[in-house]
Amino acid sequence: MNGITYEAQNLPQAGDTVLVGMSGGVDSTLTALLLKERGCRVIGVTMSLWDGSIVEIKNETNRTKIKEACYGPGEEENIEECRKFCAAQGFDYYVVDAKEAYKAMVLEYFKKEYRSGRTPNPCIMCNRNIKFGAMLDGVAKMGVKFDYFCTGHYAKIVRPDTGLFGTDQRPFMIAGATDVTKDQTYFLYRIPSSVLEKVRFPLAEIRKSEVFELARKANLDAANREESQDFVGEEYRDALFADKPSIPGDIIDLDGHVLGRHKGIEHYTIGQRKGLDVAVGYPVYVHSIDAKKNLVVLAKNEDLDSRALVADDFVWPGDVEPPEGTEVDALVKIRLASRPVPCKVSRYVPAADESAEYKGQPWLITFETPQRAVAPGQSAVLYKDGVIIGGGVISRGIK
Repeated sequence: MNGITYEAQNLPQAGDTVLVGMSGGVDSTLTALLLKERGCRVIGVTMSLWDGSIVEIKNETNRTKIKEACYGPGEEENIEECRKFCAAQGFDYYVVDAKEAYKAMVLEYFKKEYRSGRTPNPCIMCNRNIKFGAMLDGVAKMGVKFDYFCTGHYAKIVRPDTGLFGTDQRPFMIAGATDVTKDQTYFLYRIPSSVLEKVRFPLAEIRKSEVFELARKANLDAANREESQDFVGEEYRDALFADKPSIPGDIIDLDGHVLGRHKGIEHYTIGQRKGLDVAVGYPVYVHSIDAKKNLVVLAKNEDLDSRALVADDFVWPGDVEPPEGTEVDALVKIRLASRPVPCKVSRYVPAADESAEYKGQPWLITFETPQRAVAPGQSAVLYKDGVIIGGGVISRGIK
């Protein structure tokens, strides 16, 4: 893939019909307004996710803590704000009921992964299966037609000038936005190129500070709202896992010595230091989780480094994979908060005695320098020249 250049895809033009995914937040609200100013016919849509199955979580002043979560009891108010804004702007507005899909493909996935000793990323699965999946399917069933689907994500849609990996395929791909501090590409890597063909991100060239400035100048109520958060806060997690009792077990060190008791493996993740409730005279972190034996394994910080990882359930733009026998140089992010680091990517051939089960072809990602706390269940996303060239779910780290 050396020497590939990419062409940024044009934003919708005057006269285009644009569907805008709206949450009531400043990013999606300003996106809709900017498209109107470009002369587009704007249609607003919001996905309804909250089913009230989790009791609201209050703080000491009885204020709902998770009101601004993407999944929470503030949804009805958010929808009403979107409806009010769209009415004032003359936009058609729709609400798609995605509760069942969200429960099955995000909430149940989230719980199952944690209970398997893995660390899931629900936002990645929500974008792939709900926001750019079930919601668009719901709109299609309503008979709503549009030329483009736009959201307030900070990312960019590009297309290579030449074919990928020696092919003639030029799929639509995701690149970073101008504001690198708000980069959201990691969350979007699983969206198929066939869907991206009609997707555009109008905030790609705008910094977050400018978004707030433009929203205030336009007197948008959304400019004064708190930013939406995901639902994985500790109080929210406890509420999600209240459907069945946790199973306590032993906390051990790398030599098998029992250091204490854990409250259930779903409450722990690789690299965690706080909340371990053990005293060993030196800092310890979660090194690994053995779901079969119900064990949480602790170690010193230097024992958390991995030289490589194996990832499966891989997606490649346009389903174009690197040819067999090739090794790809790239940058990889192993979690949202990590910086991209140099790596080499090649097909992984499991050993004959390996017990792991993989979804599709597994890939070996070897780091240029060892990386800390590689967590199974998180995503390894590959970048080259600022563009996502593939990604998969981490199966295991190689110490």
